[in-house]
Parts: sequence; C-alpha cells; structure tokens
Amino acid sequence: MNYTEAVDYIETIPKFTVKHPPEHTRELLSRLGNPQEGIKIIHVAGTNGKGSVCAYLNAMLLAGGKKTGLFTSPHLVRINERFQINGEDVSDEQFLNAFLKVEKAAKEYEAEGEGHPSYFETLFLMGMLIFKEAGVEYLVMETGLGGRLDATNVVEKPLACIITSISRDHTEYLGDTLEAIAGEKAGIIKAGVPVIYDASQPGPASVIAAKAKEMGSPAWPMEPSFYEMKTQSREGITFTFAYPGGEKAELAIPYVAKYQMMNASLAFYTMHILQDVHDIPKNVLAEGLSKIKWPCRMEMAAPGVIIDGAHNEDGIAQFVSTAGYFAKENEITILFTAVADKHYHEMIGEICEGIHPSHVVATQIDGSRVVPAEVLAEDFRKAGCTDVCAEPEIGAAYEKALGKKGSGMLFCVGSLYLAGELKAYLAKRNG
Repeated sequence: MNYTEAVDYIETIPKFTVKHPPEHTRELLSRLGNPQEGIKIIHVAGTNGKGSVCAYLNAMLLAGGKKTGLFTSPHLVRINERFQINGEDVSDEQFLNAFLKVEKAAKEYEAEGEGHPSYFETLFLMGMLIFKEAGVEYLVMETGLGGRLDATNVVEKPLACIITSISRDHTEYLGDTLEAIAGEKAGIIKAGVPVIYDASQPGPASVIAAKAKEMGSPAWPMEPSFYEMKTQSREGITFTFAYPGGEKAELAIPYVAKYQMMNASLAFYTMHILQDVHDIPKNVLAEGLSKIKWPCRMEMAAPGVIIDGAHNEDGIAQFVSTAGYFAKENEITILFTAVADKHYHEMIGEICEGIHPSHVVATQIDGSRVVPAEVLAEDFRKAGCTDVCAEPEIGAAYEKALGKKGSGMLFCVGSLYLAGELKAYLAKRNG
C-alpha cells in the first residue's frame, strides 16, 4: 500500500465503523506499545480557540528550543497537517509507516470480534506512533469532538489541561446548553493535573471549576481582566498581560481579532504555570507568541484579504466584532459559504447587521451538506445587503470578490472547508 492508498482508505473509514468507548482506544494503544507514554503532553479542549491555543503553545516551546509534536484537527488541505513535528507537517513516509502499524493492530483486534477504530481514533493512534518514533519531548494535543469520550482522553497524566471558550456547536452530541457542553469538555480534567480555563462565561466556568474541585486539580481561571489591548491594526495586536499578583508582560500577536488575546493568554499563562517543567525564560515565551503561524484563523492571506474559519454561533460573533472594527474605516467585501447543518440563516443575519458589507459573493462547498450559492445569496439579500452575487465555483468566487474589494478589505468566512479550499486555490494561483 502506498501513501495515496492509505489516505483514500482512511477517508472511507466513517462508512464502515462507529465511535468506540475509551477502552477500545486504550487496548489498541497497548498493542502498539503505549507510544503515548514518556511524552510531556498538554491537552486542549473547548469549542472555539483550541487550535489557536495549541499553535501558541507550540510556538513558545519551539522558541525555547524544545522538540515538539502538534496534533490538531481538522486539516485544511492535506491530512498530514494534523501531525506536525517542530512546526513542519509529517512526511508522507512517516504517515504511511504509522498507518500500516495501526492498521495491522486494528485487523488483529477485528479478528477477535472487535470493531475497526473510527476515523479520528485511527488518526490519534497514528499520531502517538509518529510522535514517539520522532522522539518529541513535548506534545500539544487538541481534542477532536467534546472531551470526556474523545479518543485523546485516554492520555492519563498530561502536564496540564486547557479548556477554551464554550459555545453551542455539535449540540446533537454534546448537549444543548453551554453548561452541558462545558461538562463534556471538562471531562479531560485529570486528578491532580492543573486546569487552565476561559472563565469569561459564568455558567461554563462554574461547571469547569466544580469538576476541577471534584478531581483535586489545581484550577486557574483566565479572566478577561488579566489582559488589556494596547494597539490593534492590520498587522496584529499588542497587549499587556497581568499575572495574578501584579507582574505584567508586554505581548504581541500577528492576528487582528481581539478574541486571540484570550487564546494567547491561556497559552502564555499555562507556560507560566509549567515554568519549572520547561524552564524557558519569559522573554523567549513572548517572542514565541509573536511568531505563531496558524492558518485560516483571521489569517492575512494577501494584502487586505483575511481568511477566517469561523463557522458556528460564537465564532461568527467574534468575526463580526473584528470585521466591524475594520468596517469603520474600510469598505468590506464578504466571500461566504456554509454547510447545511450550521445555522447559516442566523450567521448571515448577524454578518449583515454587524458589518453592513458593501459587497457579498456567496459560493458553495459541494458534497452531502451543500447549500447552493444562490440560496445563501438570497439570504444576504433578505438581510438587507444590496450588492450580492452567487458563484458556485470557489476559485471564480474568490476572483470575483477580489475584484470587488478595491482598496478595502475582503473577509472569507463561514466554513473551515471554505478556508481549506481557498488555501489550496491560493497555493496554485500564487505558485
């Protein structure tokens, strides 16, 4: 089997298996030699921001000269993106080698009457092998869906657990209240392991604090009052972070969205709490933060062109806050799509009300969850936008939106799938 065949096989897994309990994953890890053991792991859960927090942590560890692994999802263009070693995607050879070992163990387990590992479980098992064989010292690990029942939650003794902002997403699996969702995310908290969490919402924060107390885990709430913005421009944000107790740090991040101050602060605070473990000086941590690379999260993909993967209630609210700030001085063009199981009517209404874009181009992500571009365009018209057009093909839609942008700003938003398609298109266009 070659790399392409392995990827094709992995992509078919959801069609023939189901999600399994943690015991299933533990048994397969055991058969693979428990590769997760001996690696210093920071475990991150949450609804929005967890990927960014992981990227900030990884950037700081790299700045400190550590050998790092980064496990995140979903991928935007290539599946290898889910596994990074020292900031670089793993090679096709490393990917295939891990897949063959996992698939061998899976087939043997299946022969005993057990189910084949799920899509995400397969990738998690592969990741643990990849990172162990590469000899990484620190692994920054993002949960998949939820936390309590997530495959990543079989890791027994991480250095720290981080829980980012909680909002409504995947309610069919995680519950339909913020408190219920927080309870699922708080399932990653381990006895005695410090938990650092976004405490900006009282309901979710109280659930996380209660779980930490139950587990005997030191709890470190991150309050928005801990940080204060100094400057915000197209190049990024500078802000002051105040540790509890009075000491301050001056930080800079290359992102334009205010909510990234919370994500950066969660990561920076975690590294402060783990100072005795990694021994990286604070000025080096600050330098690492400023060099983060995390695609499609309010990413400036070209001059005046920002790609954002916001695709749920809270993500769109944060997007509108940021784009609304720039709308005060710039004409705004929106390139938008969404998939059918998201609340796209509400998303469109919020964008129109909060930003009043001058131009809108609606496009579509083909597949079983497609919402036709014209349907989305009509929603924008109903919400009060006047210059709206539909272009189903994403590359053509981007070019059309770019033509309308002029000297203003273009925001591409609504789906991580759109973000991924645009990244692939721009790589070809600019290559």
